[in-house]
Amino acid sequence: MIELNNLTSRKIDEKFLEKVARAVLKKERKKLKNLSIVLVGQTKIKELNRKYRRKNKATSVLSFQYDDMGEIVICPTLVEKTAKKFGLTFNEELTRVLTHGVKNLCQRRT
Repeated sequence: MIELNNLTSRKIDEKFLEKVARAVLKKERKKLKNLSIVLVGQTKIKELNRKYRRKNKATSVLSFQYDDMGEIVICPTLVEKTAKKFGLTFNEELTRVLTHGVKNLCQRRT
């Protein structure tokens, strides 16, 4: 099951996120009983990065593994900034960071 929680005011195509996550899991030949994708603001992702990685800065994506459940936290504001920096669309950069997060979870399960 893939659960999405958008804690930001930005409209995100949830079906798009689910499609990308499922495609990466299929390609990696991995199964997660549950995958949670959470969209947060810069303050929250910075707080999480500081707490769990001891890095006092915001980041585009974080991933967490809990037994057979994975959680990916994404900051759409930073995804947008990175997309503009590299001349990508928002969805292209969102795909890149979500893929990175899912692959990170898959590597931890090996």
